Amino acid sequence: MKDFQDIDASLEDWNALRSTTAFAAILIGNGASRAVWEDFAYDSLFENARTVEEKPLGASELSVFDAMQTRSFEQVLGALKTTSRVNKALAVSSAAPRNRYYAIKEALINTIHAVHIPWRLVQPTTLTTIKQELARYPTVFTSNYDLLNYWSILHAPGIDDLFRGADAHFDLRSTATDTTRILYLHGGLHLVRNLDGSARKLASTDSTLLSSFAINNTLKTLDDVPLFVNEGPSGEKLKSIRGSDYLSFCYEQLLEQEGALCIFGHHLGEQDSHLVEAIRQSKVKSLAISVFGRSEGFIQQQKRRYAGLFEGMDIDLRFFAARTHALGNPALAVPVEH
Repeated sequence: MKDFQDIDASLEDWNALRSTTAFAAILIGNGASRAVWEDFAYDSLFENARTVEEKPLGASELSVFDAMQTRSFEQVLGALKTTSRVNKALAVSSAAPRNRYYAIKEALINTIHAVHIPWRLVQPTTLTTIKQELARYPTVFTSNYDLLNYWSILHAPGIDDLFRGADAHFDLRSTATDTTRILYLHGGLHLVRNLDGSARKLASTDSTLLSSFAINNTLKTLDDVPLFVNEGPSGEKLKSIRGSDYLSFCYEQLLEQEGALCIFGHHLGEQDSHLVEAIRQSKVKSLAISVFGRSEGFIQQQKRRYAGLFEGMDIDLRFFAARTHALGNPALAVPVEH
């Protein structure tokens, strides 16, 4: 790794870099989603849910988040579902927790609707480009919970999400695959958590409903708690991860990753320090990190920041121009409607 003082503003071309290195995995961050739909640049899903135009979080709903000292929708919705079931078993009115559950879930769906790219605007060529790029790696890690990656592999037999069986569930005893596997480190909008902490994928018909955000259908049952870690400090995210067998498995796989790892569109900020720590503990020997070049000063600043995150590791650290990567191709961008 270069000394911090030697870091310049040069960025490699991804295709040239790929030709000399066999990458075992890629870690995809929000920058990949923003390359397609700029509205994915929101700072906080929770804050957006407080101000969304249609049925935002009210005082009663916010009090639940405050009481649990979290901004995680998954944690709050899970707690309310459990409370409602316990109250019913004890012959205590479950109306209050059930009503708060539905109100919070509706605010969440409305917020996602406000920031997510509509299915009707997604070009088939965009999904094909994403799918073809993902298929180049034995393992795809992503911390994004939007539906772009899911849509791209919906009918891609060459990519395995490890959700199998008639009910598309995750089974820790059945994770072997001979093809590309995609692991959602922070869950996804197409994944739900069962009461026992296990995970399953929404059936294709339900996924179609989710993609069009038909609120009445996605809110019809208490069983469908979305499985995604939306925000909050790294420690809080790790707590949510440890509460799910699927998310724990994905995180463990990052901890055990070997060889060369590409990191695309991931800021790796303080809120994702658990991901940095997993990479530091892994057996990764080469890191190639995308940088979006705004100016020479900005590029140098970003390269120094990333170098600092992995300082002391025995790795080959490389930086490449984000736009030279298939996931950063400007042609993927879809104009945001206003």
